[in-house]
Amino acid sequence: MRRLLLALVPALLGSTLLAAPAQAAPANVVAPSVSGTPEYAATLTADPGQWTPAATTYAYQWLREGQPIPAATAQTYEAGLDDLGHARSVTVTASDGASTGTATSAPTAPVQKATLETRRGQKIAGEARWTHTLVARPGTYSAEPSKVTYQWLRGKRPIEGATDRKYAIRPEDVGTRLRVRLTVLSPGYQPLELDTAPTEVVRHRIDVRRTVRYHVETRGRITTSLKEFRTLAQETYDDPRGWRAAGIRFLPVRRGGAFTLVLAQASYLPRFSSGCSAMWSCRVGRFVIINQDRWKHASPAWNAAHLPLRGYRHMVVNHETGHWLGLGHAQCPGRGRLAPVMQQQSKGLQGCRFNPFPTRREIDSRTPRGRAMAYRMARSYSPDVE
Repeated sequence: MRRLLLALVPALLGSTLLAAPAQAAPANVVAPSVSGTPEYAATLTADPGQWTPAATTYAYQWLREGQPIPAATAQTYEAGLDDLGHARSVTVTASDGASTGTATSAPTAPVQKATLETRRGQKIAGEARWTHTLVARPGTYSAEPSKVTYQWLRGKRPIEGATDRKYAIRPEDVGTRLRVRLTVLSPGYQPLELDTAPTEVVRHRIDVRRTVRYHVETRGRITTSLKEFRTLAQETYDDPRGWRAAGIRFLPVRRGGAFTLVLAQASYLPRFSSGCSAMWSCRVGRFVIINQDRWKHASPAWNAAHLPLRGYRHMVVNHETGHWLGLGHAQCPGRGRLAPVMQQQSKGLQGCRFNPFPTRREIDSRTPRGRAMAYRMARSYSPDVE
């Protein structure tokens, strides 16, 4: 009997062990979650949540709008271009070594474009001076740009047509500051717009080398605005394209000065010299004389070319003042080229094109030697007709 009982005990114990219930699979009690900013190139991290009984390992599968993302099985996930505008979630599989359980996190907000940040080097290279060219340096950013566009500004106002990386300084830029508005594009990032620091004040081609003082008078009956005449003549003298490009600054004074700028009734001009006519403007000695009819109506040839009156006014002041500066009349340098301002453009172009400002060659000729010539000619009182 004893032997029989001893033989039955192991059998009974084995049957008891086989009948024990299996351990439950891990059950999720706190849902998985995703931390991190849902934006391009940002890293999202999965928290597996809490499970009972406790799991020993976790596996992850990232989802885009509920659909599995191939190969996205790490605990972290970096949002890419395909993720823009889509929500992310993660499915966690918990295992205790014998069984598994799964749970999915709540979706994130849709992935947004990231913010592009500047690093360094956004600037303008070159000398801020008329006749020079500036170059915009786009610098570096937190991501490599795919495209950079440029808009040059005069002060804070966009310059029409100035959208290249290089910018040739214009006459109207003198006395202002320039900057560039950069628009930087990079995939996955919001467009970035920023302005560079401004340049120094744009200077004339040459700094002042000589100051000439003059005053304004009238002769005969004047039927146009003397105030406007003074203003426009000074604008011509200040224009970077004119004699100011030779380093000559003209300053108006109430009386005296080196020469007299005269607005004269047309019929009055022959009184200055028999070489002057009622048709054209003239220079006699210290007098730079502008024919009122020409000032008001330009010349027949100028009007036939449908050119603006303002251009003629520039031309006639530059031409007659050029005589006072010591220059004689010039010839056309070649068909199709700009006429020298000292050419008698009202009388014939010889194949050249109308031009209200001195050519580079004329400007370069006004050296200190040219200054001495101007004083000798001013004393000679020989007439110089347009």
